[in-house]
Amino acid sequence: MSMIADPARLTHTIELFDAANAEDPNRESADGRKHPKELLYARRMSEMLERFAPEASEAVRLACRAQHIQRWMIPRKDYPMTPEGYQRWRTTLYKFHAETAGRLMQEAGYDQEMIERVKQVVGKRGLKVNPETQMMEDVVDLVFIEHYMAGFVVKKPDYDEAKWLDIIRKTWKKMSSRAHDFALAGKIKLPEALVPLILKAVG
Repeated sequence: MSMIADPARLTHTIELFDAANAEDPNRESADGRKHPKELLYARRMSEMLERFAPEASEAVRLACRAQHIQRWMIPRKDYPMTPEGYQRWRTTLYKFHAETAGRLMQEAGYDQEMIERVKQVVGKRGLKVNPETQMMEDVVDLVFIEHYMAGFVVKKPDYDEAKWLDIIRKTWKKMSSRAHDFALAGKIKLPEALVPLILKAVG
């Protein structure tokens, strides 16, 4: 584990992030009970980070916990159902998540330098160039594969094999070689029904 300047402040900030996500009106089932959707996602992000990169910096720990913070506040339906509308929604979300995380970090007593560092990661700036942004992206993709890919398939019955191969390859392309090795070494639970497709996609 990396050195944390003030563990109590980190814990307090994560509590602030979790309190914000606990307001999510949407519920998702896990472990036999229902959880606020984005709170469950945030906890899954932290849990995966601990497995994948226990040495992660404080900035990455904070960014992973806040990556979807209060996502329900900006629903997809408010944007045109086109590729351009989707991109605009995603860009707006990145900014919103970064600003929300930054505001709560300021409340917890972080300095501007650390706030900007976390905002850069949450905003997915510098992918493939900023190691902290890349580490969070790896965790995002590993969490998607382990927890959400199977459900995503159920929601898209009209997608054919070629479409799924394309989606998996695009996800794989965003990941680092370390994340590829982690996924293929059995360190995450691959959705059983999709294993042949995943292996075909990544060659």
